[in-house]
Amino acid sequence: MKETCMKGRVILRYTALQILGLFVFVTALLFVRAWLIAFPLWLFWFLIVLWVAKDMALYPFVWKSYDSGTCREPGMPVGMSGVARDRLDPSGYIEIRGELWKAEIREGTDAVEKGQEIRVTGRTGLTLSVEPVEWKNEKE
Repeated sequence: MKETCMKGRVILRYTALQILGLFVFVTALLFVRAWLIAFPLWLFWFLIVLWVAKDMALYPFVWKSYDSGTCREPGMPVGMSGVARDRLDPSGYIEIRGELWKAEIREGTDAVEKGQEIRVTGRTGLTLSVEPVEWKNEKE
């Protein structure tokens, strides 16, 4: 259900902005056709179809930019695990599910080395608070 909610809102947001861009493009074409170059009507429609095809082709590459996350769970990605991409002392970058995030280690925690596994403990804006994941020996 949440997946559908997110996807529907992203498509709606993307479509609304592309319609605005299409309106500006058509207005520019009409101006050029009326005042500068009298090109054939078939070319006018071909350019409009090409513009819409461009928007449809780019959607799979840019949809994440239009996702505000309004349907997501509010605490996301708190509790998730990831890997440090930099040495965190006290801040650096981590990777969670293929996405890079700016992160800071919790106060009083030792530095996290590059490649070490971390767990997200909080979030302030776009900066995550993390702590290193300590592996415990199961035999103990």
